[in-house]
Amino acid sequence: MAILRAGEIRDMGREELQEKLSELRMELLTERSKAAAVGVPENPGRMRELRRTIARILTVMKEKYS
Repeated sequence: MAILRAGEIRDMGREELQEKLSELRMELLTERSKAAAVGVPENPGRMRELRRTIARILTVMKEKYS
């Protein structure tokens, strides 16, 4: 999955944001479980980008819908 930028996130609707957030959280969970099983993640930068994208989505959701 491609990493989303803030401008792309702001153009999404509420349902889209919620769906993308759940997808990213599941992907992060999968990456973490792989890293725990093997010991070293195959792509540590991917985990970092997933966490940052999740934070971007949560920030935009808070800005728009709070």
